[in-house]
Amino acid sequence: MADFGGDIDAFRTEVRDWVEANFPASLKGRPNPMMREERQTPTADQDAWRKAVGEKGWGTPTWPKQYGGGGLSPAQARVIQQEFGRAGAYNPIGGMGVMMFGPTLLEYGTEEQKMEHIPPICRGEIQWCQGFSEPGAGSDLASLQTKCEDKGDHYLINGQKIWTSGAQWADWCFCLVRTDTSKKHEGISFVLFTMHQPGVEVRPIKLIAGNSPFCETFFTDARAEKKDLVGPLNGGWTIAKRLLQHERSGLSGAGGGGQFGGAKPLPKLAKEYVGEDETGRLADTDLRTRIIMNEIDGRAFQQTAVRAMMEAKGNSGPSAATSIMKNAGTRWMQDKAELTLEIMGYQGLGWEGEAFKPEELTAVRSWLGGKATTIYGGSQEVQNNIISKRILGLPDLTQSK
Repeated sequence: MADFGGDIDAFRTEVRDWVEANFPASLKGRPNPMMREERQTPTADQDAWRKAVGEKGWGTPTWPKQYGGGGLSPAQARVIQQEFGRAGAYNPIGGMGVMMFGPTLLEYGTEEQKMEHIPPICRGEIQWCQGFSEPGAGSDLASLQTKCEDKGDHYLINGQKIWTSGAQWADWCFCLVRTDTSKKHEGISFVLFTMHQPGVEVRPIKLIAGNSPFCETFFTDARAEKKDLVGPLNGGWTIAKRLLQHERSGLSGAGGGGQFGGAKPLPKLAKEYVGEDETGRLADTDLRTRIIMNEIDGRAFQQTAVRAMMEAKGNSGPSAATSIMKNAGTRWMQDKAELTLEIMGYQGLGWEGEAFKPEELTAVRSWLGGKATTIYGGSQEVQNNIISKRILGLPDLTQSK
């Protein structure tokens, strides 16, 4: 057995007792408000839960304690996740700061940058957005043209980003900008700046699921401080590639989130909507088989994700294998969403009205919104190219004549 740095059973008891004492009963079984596409002012109980988890450092359990994390092992982090799930609780500390930017800054940032930006992320006080894709730079991200000029004591940024998730709610942006027009990959820098300034305009993009976190973002003489350049000037591409590995790991569902298709287990949902036979089994045998296969796929994926996370912590962090996990995880969640609607029947196709339960309305929106998961963060085709070149060592046929 791996060295957990102590008695894992005793730690489980500690976590269970703490959750029972601190998790508000009114939030039990409710979805994480961070996962909603339409943000609302948090309730008193939601705010209290966020503060409690943030102060404990358990929202980011494996991050260093000196920056506000839990300083725990991956095994202990898994226990926290399991005990939260057992209590019907969610992790209130999340977003792009946790999934992407924080781990990247811990690796590439200066000590001053870490001390300034990591603790508010661990406490859930600051929301971040990602300024990467542009109208003319999607899959070929290195073609980005957002311009960053050195103005002596600060940088001035002009350009446009698109598909900027959560930009309408974000406090800060981590952004790729062009600081050298004579080179492609080597002319990109990684800068940080506040979204609360006159030079930033955000326009939400409404998608098929109704509301959407995706936005167009325009920068007109937006300001970034010199101290908020991460890594060397023109060295942003290396940092961006690392951040994208963290993003793909998070989008795969490896972190336990991404409940596309509803929070209830499919077998329980099916028994409610489809019914049981005289032996207590799901009446529809074909549906029963497909639900079992989805459950098997899900458990196999989750176990593989845990193993990959443990291996990443023991090495140098996430690798190109995150592309495999991203493809597998998003496909599994999309299949689960399809099964959810099939189980609900016409009740799973409602858009509004008193004839539909809230979870039914959520299911159809999650199904539609989940279609994007195999596109954003790098489409399945992009991930397949990475798998082909970085893992399998196959030749790049796109460059052949």
